[in-house]
Amino acid sequence: MAGLYFEEFAVGRVFEHPWTRTVTEMDNVLYSSLTMNVQPLHIDEEFASKTEFGQRIVNSLFTLGLMIGITVNDTTLGTTVANLGMTDVRFPKPVFHGDTLHVRTKVLSLRESKSRPNAGIVEFAHTAINQRGEIVAECTRQALMHKKPKA
Repeated sequence: MAGLYFEEFAVGRVFEHPWTRTVTEMDNVLYSSLTMNVQPLHIDEEFASKTEFGQRIVNSLFTLGLMIGITVNDTTLGTTVANLGMTDVRFPKPVFHGDTLHVRTKVLSLRESKSRPNAGIVEFAHTAINQRGEIVAECTRQALMHKKPKA
């Protein structure tokens, strides 16, 4: 299993995820359309060209999903029970079509589950950074993680 079990995490551990992703116009328009987000800042180039950004910006919820998705292979692939929540979500800089994102994760805390003896809760801080070194997204995520199966 590529993901880590609860016991394999340590507070303070940092993951520099090797996967990167260039965000495309198709990503933005398709995500906005699928979620029925008709915000012209995402889907109308003429409208967006007259804003302070001068162009369309990528839907922030796509950015959030991509940021967390990039982390899965190194941390939770096949070992997570469920996401419990995301807090402190911020988007300090916009993402534009053609930006390439990489992600860093830090383990903030660990605690045993009170209701599930075979699981624990891991709190992650995720940070997405573009090719210019600018932070474009951050969040804290709580995940319910499986413990190692007993042999």
